[in-house]
Amino acid sequence: MKSYDFNEIINRKNTSSVKWDETARVFGSSDVLPMWVADMDFKAPQEVTKAIIEKAEHGIYGYTAISTSVHDAVTSWFQKQHGWELKQEWLTYISGVVPALSATIQTFSNPGDKIIVFSPVYYPFYDMVTYNDRKLITSPMEYRNGRYYMDLQDFEAKLDGDVKLLLLCNPHNPGGTVWTREELEQLGKICVKHNIIIVSDDIHADLVFNNYTYYPLASISEDIAMQTVTCIAPTKTFNMAGLQAAAMITSNQALREKLEFFLKKQGHFLLNMLGVSAMEAAYKHGEQWLDEVLSYIEDNMDYAVEYIQKEIPGVEASKPEGTYLLWIDCRKLGLGEEELKRLLLHKGKLALESGSKFGKEGTGFVRMNVACTKATLQEGLQRLKTALR
Repeated sequence: MKSYDFNEIINRKNTSSVKWDETARVFGSSDVLPMWVADMDFKAPQEVTKAIIEKAEHGIYGYTAISTSVHDAVTSWFQKQHGWELKQEWLTYISGVVPALSATIQTFSNPGDKIIVFSPVYYPFYDMVTYNDRKLITSPMEYRNGRYYMDLQDFEAKLDGDVKLLLLCNPHNPGGTVWTREELEQLGKICVKHNIIIVSDDIHADLVFNNYTYYPLASISEDIAMQTVTCIAPTKTFNMAGLQAAAMITSNQALREKLEFFLKKQGHFLLNMLGVSAMEAAYKHGEQWLDEVLSYIEDNMDYAVEYIQKEIPGVEASKPEGTYLLWIDCRKLGLGEEELKRLLLHKGKLALESGSKFGKEGTGFVRMNVACTKATLQEGLQRLKTALR
């Protein structure tokens, strides 16, 4: 029996929601259906809400330590869900995965150093490299039959001695590829050979569909683990991005000590007390909610792919292996990026992420968030059809 009703329509307007209240600023129009920002339109697990309310009702919001029970919740979750045995001392807490990317870049490289990414990729990867005065190197991926593949020959050819870090997205955003153990092993061996530190953004680790398995890169082998910092958070999994709680994981004590010293230099001290409580509650009690939400999202994904295939000629969409983000291929329409955006906004009244935000390899694609009610999804797909038919 289902415990959660994901068909409930919850009004998010006028709640300072980036997705629902910032469309006018970002897209120039508030009269659009927002399906762009990667958060869900579903309430978080009841246990998360309960933990936050209990903290709030205590009435004293003083400095709050991260207790052993929080460490236990994180390590138990990754052991049970992913077979990854973590030690508590491997965890370093931080407010989010993007701040973690920036911290690792600043800790393990110097201005002018090269940092490599597989493109297209989540656009803060590019920003964190360039904002920190590092040189961005891209290794374009191959897109075949609706899935991305790393071109490891191209990747290795670009490791010229000046490349210090790889920023990896696992599972991958956009596109939803869940890297296989074999793919990760091949990649890891190349990085070990060339002494490249790997920073792996695994924020979508729990959002993987049936028939696919997420493997943490650091779990593949000891030598790969010693060169890897894995960035995790409950925030995508349980729809609590506004609570800002994440962690960096590495078994390499030298890397961890460098990271923690960098955070001290930044004045980073403790996480928000409500974020800590929510993280613990989510990892302790969120399993059933996750099972149910994943089932709902997978149904939405199946519906969206089938609808696009049947109703919108010239537009292609393949079901991703994970995430709740549908990567829609509009290249056969032969439209320029601005024309595609114009049609979506002004004809379809629909706000989606333009593929070019994820790198030039994403040009001609759009990204749609299907972590919404079925009614919202149906409305969004109807608007997509209106815009592009």
